[in-house]
Parts: sequence; structure tokens; C-alpha cells
Amino acid sequence: MFKIGSRTIKTAIGAPISIFIAQLLNLDNFISAAILTILCIKITRRSSILNAWYRFYACIIGLAVSAFMFELIGYFPLTVGIVLLIFIPITVKLKITEGVITSSVIILHVYGAGEVTLGLIINEIVLLLVGIGVALVLNLYMPSLESNLEEVQKDVEKNFSVILKEIAHFLKTGDHSWTGAELTKVSQLLDQASELASRDVENHLLRSHHPYYHYFHMRQKQFEILERMLPLISRIHATEDEYYYIGELFENLSKNVQPQNTAIKYLEQLSNIRKQFNKEELPKDRQGFEERANLYLLLNEIEQYLILKRSYKKSDI
Repeated sequence: MFKIGSRTIKTAIGAPISIFIAQLLNLDNFISAAILTILCIKITRRSSILNAWYRFYACIIGLAVSAFMFELIGYFPLTVGIVLLIFIPITVKLKITEGVITSSVIILHVYGAGEVTLGLIINEIVLLLVGIGVALVLNLYMPSLESNLEEVQKDVEKNFSVILKEIAHFLKTGDHSWTGAELTKVSQLLDQASELASRDVENHLLRSHHPYYHYFHMRQKQFEILERMLPLISRIHATEDEYYYIGELFENLSKNVQPQNTAIKYLEQLSNIRKQFNKEELPKDRQGFEERANLYLLLNEIEQYLILKRSYKKSDI
């Protein structure tokens, strides 16, 4: 069973409404109102507003350039090419190239009319207002992405928990059987979350803070740290007690992957582990120092992982 998206539904509703209004106003080329509406239906409110402005701006410029050039040179096919040679570079310079297709329709309307009159100019401007206006009204409604974001959040936390638990298991037992499939899954989920959160941000024009956007940004940074940790964990050579202490920390972290702030107590646990390690005798040779350096580097990465979570909650509050 295929799914019809909200953009498709709004396009199907908007096109006939635009034609109806344009016909009601007795506008020439009324079908073009539907084309404008179709082109201006976007997936976010912000992109819809920007796109509508770019198209309107470009169409006004296209109308002015075509009216001047057709009256100056004449209504010949060659003049259409000259108009486009002048008009398109202007849109590139002004960064409104989204309006080129729409403006081309307006330019051809002027060519088809055979003369520039006040009635023609008014007709084209009203046509623009009808087509773009209908699209903007329809784009005031955007389906909520809250449930999608919440679902992805739960999946990310579930996979984070598995990764942390597997690290703890490896540290305590030395078991290498974990395939690491959750790492690939988290990467995919974070890409999906980034796209959804960005869309949701653009649908809330007046919201200055978006909790999901910041949350997934924090998880992305934490995931990068986890990826850096894994080679370190495979290289460290520690005592049985050291493996146990760090393994316990990872196991505790795996049980508390959630939006709430749990970072502070784990930073305290990490601090106690450091104090315990500092009491131990220094290594006797170079290899021992390298192994100890890797161990402390791992502790630093864990600390950065926890600081990111603590900072997220501060910004959220």
C-alpha cells in the first residue's frame, strides 16, 4: 500500500484552487496560476516562504526585462533568446535562480501577447499573487514530526545502550564476539534524525531553541567519541582491577542512556577511577608507559563523552 505525502495532497488541492481563483478574476493564462502553486509547495515553511519570494522577485525582473526588450527589438523568436541571455545571469547574480522556470512562463506570456500594456502587467502580477499566495496558505500547515523524532530518539538510545554494554562486556571478559552492527545502525539513525530535525526547525519560524535538534547534535558528537574509543580499548593493557573499574563505568552508562541529565554522577565515578589509578605504581619501561597513556587517553574520551551530555542539559534548561 503506497503512502501519499502531505506535499502531494497540498499540490492536488492547491492547483485547482489557483485555477478557480484565476478564472474567477478573469485572468488571461489562468492555468499558469496552478503551475506557480505547484512549484511553490515545499516541505518546510521556511523554504516555502523563501522560494515564493525568489520566484516573485525573479518574475518581476523577467517581466521588466522582457517588456523592455520586446518593445525595443520586436516580438521575434530571436528576441526571446536575447531576453533569456540577459535575464538568467541577473538571477544568478541575485541568487534567485529558483525563479527562472516560473519567469520563463511570464516572459512567454509577454511574447504571446504581442504588446506590453498596463492590463498585461496587472494580469501577470495578479497571476503571480494568486499562484504564490495559494501555495503559502497551504504551507501554513505542516504535519508534526514530533512522533518521528521521538521514535528515532528511542532507537538511537537503544543502540547506544547496546554499544556501551558490549564495551563493558569486552573489558570485563575479553570476549571479541560482538559484530559492531549497532555502530552502523546508529550512524544511519543519526543521519535520519538530522534530516528530520532540520525540517522541524524550518517549520517553526519563531522558535529560537529546538530540543531535538540540539539533542541529536549532542548524540552525533558522542557517537564520534565512541568511534574513537574503540581502537583505544583494543590497545590498552591494564590490570584486572582496572579493566573491572572501567567496565563497571561503561555498564552503568549503558543502563542510563536517556535525555535526562545523568552525567554528573558518572563524572564523579570517573574522577574516583582516576584517583585510584594515580595511586598505582608507575610503569617500568616504555611499553608500560604507552599502555598507561592509552588508558588515560580512554579516560579523557569518556570524560568528553559525559561533558557533552552535561552541556546539552544546560542548553536545554
